[in-house]
Amino acid sequence: MKKILLVFMGLSVFLSCKKEAEKPEQVVDADTTALAPLTDEVMENAVIYEANIRQYSEEGSFKSFTKDIPKLKELGVKILWVMPIYPISTTKSKGSLGSYYAISDYTKVNPEFGSLEDFRQLVKTAHDNGIYVILDWVANHTGWDHVWLKEHPEYYTKDEAGNITHTVGTDWTDVADLNYDNTEMREQMISDMLYWVKEEKIDGFRCDVAGMVPVDFWEKAISTLKKEKPVFMLAEAWEPELQDNAFDMGYGWDTHHKMNDIAKGKENIEAWDHRMAQIDSMYDADDILMNFTSNHDENSWNGTVFERMGDGAEAFAALTYCAPGMPLIYSGQEYDMNKRLLFFEKDTIIKTKGRFYDIYKKLGQLKNNNAALNGGKKAASYKRISTSDKEHVLAFERQKDGRQLIYLANLSDAQVTTTVDHEGVFKNYMTGEEISLEKDKEYHLEPWEYIIYVND
Repeated sequence: MKKILLVFMGLSVFLSCKKEAEKPEQVVDADTTALAPLTDEVMENAVIYEANIRQYSEEGSFKSFTKDIPKLKELGVKILWVMPIYPISTTKSKGSLGSYYAISDYTKVNPEFGSLEDFRQLVKTAHDNGIYVILDWVANHTGWDHVWLKEHPEYYTKDEAGNITHTVGTDWTDVADLNYDNTEMREQMISDMLYWVKEEKIDGFRCDVAGMVPVDFWEKAISTLKKEKPVFMLAEAWEPELQDNAFDMGYGWDTHHKMNDIAKGKENIEAWDHRMAQIDSMYDADDILMNFTSNHDENSWNGTVFERMGDGAEAFAALTYCAPGMPLIYSGQEYDMNKRLLFFEKDTIIKTKGRFYDIYKKLGQLKNNNAALNGGKKAASYKRISTSDKEHVLAFERQKDGRQLIYLANLSDAQVTTTVDHEGVFKNYMTGEEISLEKDKEYHLEPWEYIIYVND
């Protein structure tokens, strides 16, 4: 019996070893898989994704989100913006969970989302999938539990009675306003930002209400960060001066508002043309603006894409990719999310693929691979194409490096007939069908119908 047992054990070991030999453990050399430094070229054809960790899954955790990072790669995402991950102040907090933007410690993670090690795995997984990670940074204010309030009250803005105040002119009563006249606070702020770049290997920041913080602070902070490594900096602001010597990209707020107004019938295509002319006059050629149909503020406070844009949601989504700039996907948009996510409470995005997942996937491939959609510091050209319906039909051409793309859309809720002052043979990118444009030909476009013409 003992011999039989020994033979059986030997056979088990042999089979086990054979199985392991068939599927060897993969030891990855970190140096060979490290993500290349972020360059201007990455910005040209990138899609950015805003991750709302709390609401992304039922668990609301780093781990649950990390599992889906390969799906972001499938959508063409190259930059992952993670909403604030830091511990949330409970003093004067709003709702049962409080705001992500009322931070109690800049160098720790919110245990609601998991551990620091969980976050490190998120960053590693993103990098392994060719995606850069930027953290949401809140430099204008802290939560009322932040250690600075006890140890450095001089870091904060005070009223005439000497009391620390929330930001004047806002209803942000859950946060204490920082005083940028204090140079020591500025240095500590930069040091805390540098921690995430040096120690946690992140690739930049999206900076909350950046226009409310002095420009000279951003210039010094970002210069310091870029001495450590190339970083991508997104300002939640429209002010052109923030991109002169500091940020890589700002918000296309006015572009977004024009799209909302056109969708609601309050404005027409003339408003779009005025906005494009405004961008040309206000911004330098190498400035980048972020295009979006939604984000965490718009969704929670102003309504879902479908509330604001109705049946035009797809046409405007395509426009954010085809217009100059970088397109944003907010958590849940790829799953046709049609609800306002709660901001101070737990809520959950239902991740069921519907109409938009494949649309974003296809648009992402186009953005990533067609130079005619380059939208960075050396963007493709933008040229308006005339149509006979100047109120409802938008047509423009983008070109770069021999690549050509035309966006044609009926941005109204009624069928239109129009001519287009352009000609050539193209492919309808979304359907793959060969299609011609002829100058004198009349085209019938259904409500909110759009076509993306490409020359390959």
